[in-house]
Amino acid sequence: MRKIKTSTGATLAPDGDLLAIIEVLYREVTARHELDRSFDDMNNEIANLIAQMTPPELRRYLQEALFVNTVTYENQKASAYIGRVGARPVRKKRRMPSSNRRTR
Repeated sequence: MRKIKTSTGATLAPDGDLLAIIEVLYREVTARHELDRSFDDMNNEIANLIAQMTPPELRRYLQEALFVNTVTYENQKASAYIGRVGARPVRKKRRMPSSNRRTR
């Protein structure tokens, strides 16, 4: 299988595995610089990888990225809804303890 390289020389197969690219980007850009990286550092490395991909590979990664982002978005919306529903107080009749009840 064909390989592409990061600017640091790490190789990966453009097989449509979005998580594999994210892991390489993290390792080669973020971890390598001990979490001291900029938006431009990451953006430049992503552009470097994209420049090496063929149109079919780019379509496969775009499809995977859209799918992952759609699922993430749906999960966030569901979580927000559940948080709103779960935050509503449940009104129950309070019973007074037997020691506080008045007898007639």
